[in-house]
Amino acid sequence: MSEQSLSILVLCPHYEPDTAPTGEVMTSICEQWTACGHRVEIITSLPWYRDHAVAEGWKGRLVRTQQEPWGRIRRWHPFPSNKGRLMARAAGFAGFTALAGIDAAVAAGRCDVVFAMSPPITLGAAGWAAAWRGRAPLVFNVQDVFPDAAVETGVLRSARVAAAASRLERWVYRRAAAVTVLSEGMAANVRAKLGSGVDPDKVVVIPNTADAGRIKPAGRLNSYRTDLGLEDADSTVVMYAGNLGHSQPLEMVVTAAQRFSDQGRADVQFVVNGDGVARATVAAAAERLDNLHLVGWQPPERLGEVLAAADLHLVLLRAGLGTTSVPSKVYSVLAAGRPVLASVDRGSEVERLLSDSGAGRTVDPDDPDAFCAALAEMVADRQGLAEMGRRGRGFAMQAEGPKEVADRYMELFGRLVE
Repeated sequence: MSEQSLSILVLCPHYEPDTAPTGEVMTSICEQWTACGHRVEIITSLPWYRDHAVAEGWKGRLVRTQQEPWGRIRRWHPFPSNKGRLMARAAGFAGFTALAGIDAAVAAGRCDVVFAMSPPITLGAAGWAAAWRGRAPLVFNVQDVFPDAAVETGVLRSARVAAAASRLERWVYRRAAAVTVLSEGMAANVRAKLGSGVDPDKVVVIPNTADAGRIKPAGRLNSYRTDLGLEDADSTVVMYAGNLGHSQPLEMVVTAAQRFSDQGRADVQFVVNGDGVARATVAAAAERLDNLHLVGWQPPERLGEVLAAADLHLVLLRAGLGTTSVPSKVYSVLAAGRPVLASVDRGSEVERLLSDSGAGRTVDPDDPDAFCAALAEMVADRQGLAEMGRRGRGFAMQAEGPKEVADRYMELFGRLVE
């Protein structure tokens, strides 16, 4: 890593105390940068992710400024709306991007590098404008490839809007000094869009990670299970924890719960922990199935309990999304010493992680029969689940942590600035 102290301008949609996964990722990275003496200026939104409304205690102002010894945080109103209202969300993103972009352009004169996170893709354009004005390199961080995921899941159905989003996507990729992605699959996706005449090495793989020092294995019989009435040590808890969105085929969990219920398997209990547009579907099923439990958002300080309470965690992505997204919770589950059953594209980063770690199994996406068959085999072998969990923990302990990931970004910044 370069020894030079840098001034970094960050544009991101979420930041602590917002509860979005990308906000947790960005907070972890920035904390490592500031701990090394770098100046960081963050332009983000007021907290809003949990309820898709500006959180209590943050309402009443268009912008809030938080001065820190290492820099400052500027939080702009995100104009939030329900996820199901695509045009309203697009308008909200545009309004937030305009305010954040103007702020970034003003701040650009005192930065060495601009770091912009997507989605929303529009922050890439705002980041480029700031980088151009400040004559600094732009590093564009892609957490989910847009608009691919929105098109694949049917959220974005307008061919005209999708085409416009794709043009903007390529425009930002080509103008960024570097594009960072989470996996080789995502890198291949982005490189294919860059076209000829662009150095493919500008696409750099830097994965998200979990802090294995903070997330540790813990006892499965904890207060979280007690709250759900699942204190029985003989019960096997199968959990999906995360976003209940369009990308996650949660009907697979409902189907599995229904099949186990039909077989009289009360010893296997399913827990869905999270919120999102698919919540109503899961809630309706939970009302008629005694073995399916729906739990709302949990505070970050309870993450260890939630992860530990499950004997088996589920990772679900619809077909075609393996090269557009990498669920960051996989790293957290492995750090917690729990096994994973993933329904994802073959060859995806999730399959590679589970194969390399020996911490779980992968089945083809959107195949409920294969999913239920693998699930039945795994829950029948409690000793095997425990061994998978131990292997996952060992893998997480050897993997890069937050400091190593932050250092990789700083190495990239140092090369670009020099």
